[in-house]
Amino acid sequence: MHDVKPSRHVTKRSTSGRGGYDPELTRRNILAVATREFAEKGYSGARVDEIAAQTNTSKRMIYYYFEDKEGLFVAVLEDAYRRIRQIEATLDLVDLEPEAAIRALVGFTFDYQNSNEDFIRLVMVENIHQGIHLARSRAIQDLNVSVINTLREIYERGVFNGVFREGIDEIDLHMTISALCFFNVSNRATFSQIFKKDMTSQEMLAKRRETVIDTVIRYLRK
Repeated sequence: MHDVKPSRHVTKRSTSGRGGYDPELTRRNILAVATREFAEKGYSGARVDEIAAQTNTSKRMIYYYFEDKEGLFVAVLEDAYRRIRQIEATLDLVDLEPEAAIRALVGFTFDYQNSNEDFIRLVMVENIHQGIHLARSRAIQDLNVSVINTLREIYERGVFNGVFREGIDEIDLHMTISALCFFNVSNRATFSQIFKKDMTSQEMLAKRRETVIDTVIRYLRK
């Protein structure tokens, strides 16, 4: 049996003064370690025993919180989508002119995905599994309604103001934004090797970010 390295995510004692474990802190620690494990090793490669060892808890405790491995992975996906949608909600896009709002949203999406490679990897893992785990989660469906509603509101204002062309579906728009930002992370290793350019350099990221924003704006303009 190989030795397991200590984790930064060891479950901490509750500060409530009662000497027991903080259930919510335990749950968050399990999710943090599980996120990394699933992102690095995929659904099939990740091991609940390994996650338990890195959180100083037990497999039985993980199943108490999440029922089984699939339940844990669904919870990881829900947490990943929840975090990006919660930050999106703070952007105050309704107060911006339509084009400025789209620029802000696309720029945020690019920056967030670039800084959260685990999110990209988790989505790739779930696509390999044909979305079967997402099908278990009503929460993820509900969470992602917000970005569609936001895009619809911005787009309709842009059409009303005469700056955006008619006939664009908000889900297609969301897919276009996601695809451009997602590819920048999912394929940067292969592009860096093939074209011998560091796609993670600040210069390349700044250029790519502006290209993505400009592409979406040109797609929308009348």
